[in-house]
Amino acid sequence: MATTWPSDPATTLLAELVAQLDQQLPHAQALRRELHRHPDLSGAERPTVERLRHAMPNFRHTRVADTGFLVRVGPPGPAVALRAELDALPVVERTGVEWASTNGAMHACGHDVHLSALWALLQAARHVDLPVGLVGLFQPREEVQPSGAEEVVGSRLLLEHEVRAVVGGHVQPRVPSGVVSTGVGAVNAAADQFDIVIHGQPGHGAYPHVAIDPVPVMAAIVLGLQELVGRTVDPIHPAVITVGRVEAGTAHNIIPETASLHGVIRTMFEEDRTHLHAAIRRLAEHTAAGRGAHADVNIIVGDPVLNNDRRLVQFVDPLLVHLGLPVAHEPFRSCGADDFSHYSRIAPILMMFVGTGGPSTGARHRVGLHHPTFLPADESIRHLALALAAGYVGGAQLAR
Repeated sequence: MATTWPSDPATTLLAELVAQLDQQLPHAQALRRELHRHPDLSGAERPTVERLRHAMPNFRHTRVADTGFLVRVGPPGPAVALRAELDALPVVERTGVEWASTNGAMHACGHDVHLSALWALLQAARHVDLPVGLVGLFQPREEVQPSGAEEVVGSRLLLEHEVRAVVGGHVQPRVPSGVVSTGVGAVNAAADQFDIVIHGQPGHGAYPHVAIDPVPVMAAIVLGLQELVGRTVDPIHPAVITVGRVEAGTAHNIIPETASLHGVIRTMFEEDRTHLHAAIRRLAEHTAAGRGAHADVNIIVGDPVLNNDRRLVQFVDPLLVHLGLPVAHEPFRSCGADDFSHYSRIAPILMMFVGTGGPSTGARHRVGLHHPTFLPADESIRHLALALAAGYVGGAQLAR
């Protein structure tokens, strides 16, 4: 059934983009399979870039952030940037499809869908009279630090292109398929890493009284970190401390000289972020000192909170509805992090979560991002491309 469009400039432009976009979808699906079959890890995305460049012979490519690039469509002057991520994860794929990766890396976060959707929209935009520029940003190193987005911002290329808004979309299995979640304000957390090394005194396992064992010190710190969130952060403020790696020892009967733990701090409020940085340092140092050991604490400041711009949400939400993509009544917010948040330093930003989930989306056991069997359906390419089209048109209203 054909969509009936109101006769205003924004929805007229959107209708023109959609008409062109649908012609590109078969090619976008083929490109998605090619990218999925040959994923590249963060910082090593050049083969992926070459595949995209080969699929975009009519575009001028400008290199950014080492392995990334951007292209531009439309008139000079103000522009809206749309971001897609180039990198994959160090995950061994278990989807079983014939186009699965076999190189030990995997697009387990849906970046292959993001890339092919942006490609399709850029191809469509070439055949439409755009009111403002459309910058397609193919960004490296979203999954690691140092952040690819931070380097893109530092390059000032987006400022040179007079970017007035930056829009991104991310597949999300915890949102029902065909639904898009926007939401004003914080939708992703700040994420900072920490490394704690405890220095004790090594010795024989039979004589702990003449050694200083760093392992129980490490264990006490791990437990204490969980108490920091539960007992020092406002209960209605989301915050998570995850210890993802611990290391100690070389043999069963040797008390090691050092033990270490490594993790991530996720917060939605800047005051909680500042508080937990200081509290983690204090907890580790005092816990170690109280047992005769010494702790070195290193906190690596990462991505800031991702705050969706109110005006962009107000412009884009009605356009999504016109496209047949319902907007989530309750916005999806999570303590996940995305370096997309860095773009707020130069322009208003909007991150949309495009649903790929089924009826049991809320179930705890549901396959999610970064899982070796995560594989969004082909229809997610169209859904994400439509969301990006709405994001561009909404951003154009802000840019003019």
